Amino acid sequence: MKDTICVAVGLVGGFFTAIFGGWDSALVTLVVFMAIDFFTGIITAMMKKSKHTESGGLSSKAGWFGLAKKVCTLMLIVVAVRMDILLNTNYIRDAVCISFCLNELLSIIENTSLMGIPYPPAIKKAIDVLQTKVGRTEET
Repeated sequence: MKDTICVAVGLVGGFFTAIFGGWDSALVTLVVFMAIDFFTGIITAMMKKSKHTESGGLSSKAGWFGLAKKVCTLMLIVVAVRMDILLNTNYIRDAVCISFCLNELLSIIENTSLMGIPYPPAIKKAIDVLQTKVGRTEET
């Protein structure tokens, strides 16, 4: 039984590692940022300060929508991996991972700002510049 479980876990892990183009720092960082974003979103909603509901509170619909967006993000990583393979390059996946990491970072900062965590003016200015350059709006 133990061997069967080990083989199954190995097969599943190998499959996901292959479709995501490896388990490197870019992908690990993205997954970590996604988890932090999800949990800071939950904490923000628990504090009744979420911008995703009228009441500012927790909503299973908003939570599931957020998880669905993260799954779609991971699917886009798979698309980028396949594009790298198709074009015989090795930078499309990394560029996509980095861009999604920046997006998650912005969301984490927004969530923690809503919680009342202060940020120095220089960081606020850098965030404004980044949001403008990537075309990110408040609705995103």
